[in-house]
Amino acid sequence: MKIKHLKVASILLAATLVTSSCAGSWSLFNKLADWNSHATSSKIVNGILGWILLPTGYPICGLIDTFVLNTIEFWSGENPMAKRDGKIQNVMGQDGRYYAVKTLKDGYEITKPDGEMLKFIYDKATDSWSMVQNGEIKEMFRFNHDGTIKVTTPNGDKMDVALDNTGIYQMRMAANNGLYFL
Repeated sequence: MKIKHLKVASILLAATLVTSSCAGSWSLFNKLADWNSHATSSKIVNGILGWILLPTGYPICGLIDTFVLNTIEFWSGENPMAKRDGKIQNVMGQDGRYYAVKTLKDGYEITKPDGEMLKFIYDKATDSWSMVQNGEIKEMFRFNHDGTIKVTTPNGDKMDVALDNTGIYQMRMAANNGLYFL
């Protein structure tokens, strides 16, 4: 009886390891699922396509992701299917207007509705993010080795903050000269 429980526990453990996203981004499987949900304007037709793809399409993509693409991603740090350089998405901002967000190799380029552009660039060598606006580069923050970040405040000062609610509060206080309203 103990062997039976051990087998069931082993199968459940294996299933959790195979289906967890920490093993990779599952980009091929997710691209198929995204295509399936937007293939037509009809939810019914998309559902029928999903049932047609269920026995073959999804398992094949899952196996390719598991044994090829996620393995490449694990060892190289990049998934060949996840590359999105040059892709542009229109994202609605909190102001109700649409912003064009272009994915770059090292960050993002955002075009505001009025045509103004700014970039957010990641520098792998310094492990930092910078903002480029009107040709001027301003480092926003860099990751520290102890799990905190070094943030550049609007007045140019640098401060170390934790990546939690306390750190966000400290940064908001520094950015607003000690005034923070909920």
